Amino acid sequence: MMSGEDGDLARHLEGWDPGPVESTGRIDRWPVEAFAALLDRPPPDVVLPPLWHWFHLLDHPAQAALGDDGHPARGRFLPPLPERRRMFAGGRLEMRGSLRMGDQVTRRSSLVAATAKTGRSGAMVFVTVRHEFRRDGGLVVVEEQDHAYRSQPAGAARALPPGRSAPASAPLTGPVPVRVRTGPASPRAPAPWRLGLNPDEAMLFRFSALTYNTHRIHYDHPYATGVEGYPGVVVHGPLLALLLLELPRLFAPDRAVRSFAYRLQRPAFAGTAVTATGDAGGELAAGAPGSAASVTGIVTFGERRPHARP
Repeated sequence: MMSGEDGDLARHLEGWDPGPVESTGRIDRWPVEAFAALLDRPPPDVVLPPLWHWFHLLDHPAQAALGDDGHPARGRFLPPLPERRRMFAGGRLEMRGSLRMGDQVTRRSSLVAATAKTGRSGAMVFVTVRHEFRRDGGLVVVEEQDHAYRSQPAGAARALPPGRSAPASAPLTGPVPVRVRTGPASPRAPAPWRLGLNPDEAMLFRFSALTYNTHRIHYDHPYATGVEGYPGVVVHGPLLALLLLELPRLFAPDRAVRSFAYRLQRPAFAGTAVTATGDAGGELAAGAPGSAASVTGIVTFGERRPHARP
């Protein structure tokens, strides 16, 4: 039985069924080198690390098409909700091969699910979009992204994003694990992988530029606090997910990532250090030291790669 709040949002979804869309582009070296510089890391040689395709095939809406939150007011996979507020909830990745510098890639994006649901923070709509990346007609990468949307008047109080409330989306072709350890590590399961990040406003500006992300919560402090109700400028969810994947890239460069499932649990904010931890079993987490994790995830590995370097 659908609750009243669920029903209110579900009514806005009636008849909303966007079809797939395709775009084609080249994997260029410049954004790869730019993101490596943001992390103070050397850039990869040829092979694109997992999820670094996020810096390519970017949408570029007209300035006049942006809404008051900085996002496009309308978009292919943006649900038609009133006073829409958006949160990145997580996703899944399957690597069937490797993308390389100079590759010409076609991305096909399609809607998997749009579901109204009421959780601890109220009524929300969860949207899952699937992206398939092909090179020379062959499927190389499959990715699904989960976004949570709510209707919230400007300045209204808000709860933390309910990452664990998102419904399970249709599985990717092939196994993608979804088990995530959200509590503290067991004494018998140490986390030997550790990496820190200090996300200040300059870093968030650079990441927004690299991803062409104009969402004002990442750079506009008065908007983030006064309109969306956050205590400060918000660290990008994709940046936190990429930080998790830096752990196997740094500590296990000879092990190819075959799949990655991650969930955004709560926001992180500019000016607060973030520490990512993990282990050879592939269980990863990142958040402010002494606080619950902002993002959790798990990696599965394929064959070992000889003489690999990050």
